[in-house]
Amino acid sequence: MKRTHHRHRTPSTAVLAASLAVLLAAATGCSSKADGKGGSAGADGVKAGPGVTDKTVRLGALTDLTGPYATLGKSIVQAQQMWADETNADGGICGRKVEIVVKDHGYDVQKAVTAYADVSPDVVALPQVIGSPVVAALLDDIERDHLLTFPQAWAASLLGKDSVQVMGTTYDVDMIAAVDFLTRTKGLAKGDTIGHVYFEGDYGSNALEGSTWAAKQAGMKVVGQKIKATDTDLSAQVSALRKAGVKAVLISAGPAQTASLVGVAASRGLRVPVVSSAPGFAPQLMKTPAAPALTALLHVVSAAPAVSSDLPGVRKMVAAYGKKYPDSLVDSGVLSGYNAAQLLGGDLKKACADGSLAREDVVKAHRATKNADTGLGSPQDFSDVSRPAALASYVLKPDAKAVGGLVGVEDAHQAPGVADYLAGRG
Repeated sequence: MKRTHHRHRTPSTAVLAASLAVLLAAATGCSSKADGKGGSAGADGVKAGPGVTDKTVRLGALTDLTGPYATLGKSIVQAQQMWADETNADGGICGRKVEIVVKDHGYDVQKAVTAYADVSPDVVALPQVIGSPVVAALLDDIERDHLLTFPQAWAASLLGKDSVQVMGTTYDVDMIAAVDFLTRTKGLAKGDTIGHVYFEGDYGSNALEGSTWAAKQAGMKVVGQKIKATDTDLSAQVSALRKAGVKAVLISAGPAQTASLVGVAASRGLRVPVVSSAPGFAPQLMKTPAAPALTALLHVVSAAPAVSSDLPGVRKMVAAYGKKYPDSLVDSGVLSGYNAAQLLGGDLKKACADGSLAREDVVKAHRATKNADTGLGSPQDFSDVSRPAALASYVLKPDAKAVGGLVGVEDAHQAPGVADYLAGRG
């Protein structure tokens, strides 16, 4: 689904959303404006606003529980609820109980727009919004409402907004790291061709920008294959890539597409290295017939470490999640969701200490942070809205025996050329 189809709502939709916001604000008895400005002090003297009372801090989540990222959505929702429960057991935020309102959009942009209109008047922040096209459609509303938002999406087009925080690296930065990994460890060299299978829209196009730039710097070329989120048989794409004589393949899509690509490629003799963006892998793949091919051919680039990491913070989180949700797999969504919640919790506590939980003051507290370190990966700098919060990528590989189905291959490091790429991008 192309971003240009959804970036701006039609006037009738905008009017409806605005009307819903006014009605919901009135129904919930909010004393503050929906844009987060204004607000009165509570009994403890802390300035409030939408989503904040003397007893509660309410957060919102726009997730995918029924679409292509349903497993990811479930993991993020559960991880953030675990954080909320832990936080409440420790006294809450600013002496207030944390509540999270979850809305499922099923990776449908129009459903997400409606869900935002429903939930936004009565929350102070959004620790979760899944999907680049979803966030792109809501960017202007989020910025207008001063609603600090952590997307579970990493497109560079989401940078540049005070209220929207892309965590870690962006897709293009990770693909530069992927090309660097291939040249350093898989023998790719000047004159070679790399295939890149990618979702249409901001996710895939941003990933392609990074791979194309990095390949050009190395004297290689990229052959692109654009697909839709509904495409789950990549036989035609594999045939085209084989005909093009690719020496490696990058994929920026979902888990189903990664499994199809690698499985078909292996069965048809295209046994070349494959590197996926982080959203393209899920541990459930290691229970499918594609598992042997994934183990043999696939690597994953990610801003976050594997959940099988020995980092103390990661090990503590995995143990707690396993105890709370014993029937659920621990995957990258758990790490990403929990990390976002912890970061937001820090912002809220800082804003409280400064005397205001009004939305614009929560955003201000967030943007004052230059070295956020939750112990779950690389430290992040949130002070420059135009740049990714981190520039270092991990390289991981599938392992059916590992927690989360992945193990680390290379620790986080900044690939050569990333700084030049970002400077050129302006």
